[in-house]
Amino acid sequence: MEISLGLGAAVLVAASLPYWLPRVVVALRMWLFARINGSAGITVPGELVDASQFLRVYSDPAASGRSRGAALSDLFWYWLSPGAEVHQEHLERGPRYDEVARCTRRILSMPSDQAERLAADCVRDALPDRTGLVRLRDLVMPVWAELYHRVVFDQPAGAEARRLIVDNADDVVTALKCCGLRHLDRRLRLTAHLDRVLDRVPHDLPALLDRREQVFYLQGTFFNTAVVQSSEATAHLMMVLAARAGGDLDEAFEETSRRFPLFGIAHRITTDAITLPTGPVIPSGSVLCFDYPEFHRSGGHIPFGVAANRPCPAWHLAPITVKAVAAELLDRFTFATSASHTRPLANRGPCLMTPRGARVPLRGSRLAWLRLRDRWEDVGRSVTQLVLGTYMVRDARRQRLCERYFERTGPAAGG
Repeated sequence: MEISLGLGAAVLVAASLPYWLPRVVVALRMWLFARINGSAGITVPGELVDASQFLRVYSDPAASGRSRGAALSDLFWYWLSPGAEVHQEHLERGPRYDEVARCTRRILSMPSDQAERLAADCVRDALPDRTGLVRLRDLVMPVWAELYHRVVFDQPAGAEARRLIVDNADDVVTALKCCGLRHLDRRLRLTAHLDRVLDRVPHDLPALLDRREQVFYLQGTFFNTAVVQSSEATAHLMMVLAARAGGDLDEAFEETSRRFPLFGIAHRITTDAITLPTGPVIPSGSVLCFDYPEFHRSGGHIPFGVAANRPCPAWHLAPITVKAVAAELLDRFTFATSASHTRPLANRGPCLMTPRGARVPLRGSRLAWLRLRDRWEDVGRSVTQLVLGTYMVRDARRQRLCERYFERTGPAAGG
């Protein structure tokens, strides 16, 4: 009798795993990451700075340090290698940052109608020939690899260059979500390719960067961040549309950018003390961790950051091209999903995708299977994220990529 009761309890616990274990493991992982900065980390909004002062602090000129002095920087540099030292989002304020930011804005500048045509062309030329149960982020990443190759080089990528870009971007975002370890060989293959074709770039690249740094600049800004963020934004948008079986595209985009902001935590280091109107003083050298999801839940909405503090350089191009890609997909396919949809999108956006107008055999059964599969995948994935995340945090702290860079190059480096 006792054996039967024990077996029954074990079965119940096992069957309930998808409903509680992922949440517990995610909480443990967040607890671990929250302690990387030690006592210097200040979450905004949080106990010291509430949501009403979020924009005031974010826009303060003293909230301008980016990498130097934050233990969290070692982790981000680890994830973004190679070339994190010249990634636009990680350069310190100064002439190098200013020139890089101007170059990025210039490359991304184009009329809206041209951007819409470009996005539609890239869907037709680079979308994988795949239907049925798909992962939306994986599905659209080649489209964005093609689009940003045309933005940078003003010519089609071709299958081989597109594959190199996708391999690089996928490896970075997989590591960022702690779903897999880094594979620097995949990333360095793209580095080598960009070095070979750098002279074909029709834009004036930042003169304050040497050739190798220009390669890293292109790789990090366009073929990592731009491709990853655009793929994630499209997957989020299509998941929203799939769950509601269509709807107005503009409204869905606004809802998506509010509920699922692409930035989770943006950290800045204070270069001077910040005195708040309510009295508290944020000391110089503090690490401010701006929590985008929490600010959006409180009613704020800044999907592309704030103009006074490193806004996303694609704030104009991204909404146009993401909606254009979504519109092209909706013209050709129908989408439905029963999978979970969270801001981290660690499941990569599972969805049932079928040609528009085609009969969908066993639609209900396939969606039921998708839901069951997603729940059980989340169990293994959450454990994987905890284990690999812990390892990468420890490895990043051991390597100290950011800290060693500033030790080696001195106080004038980074900007």
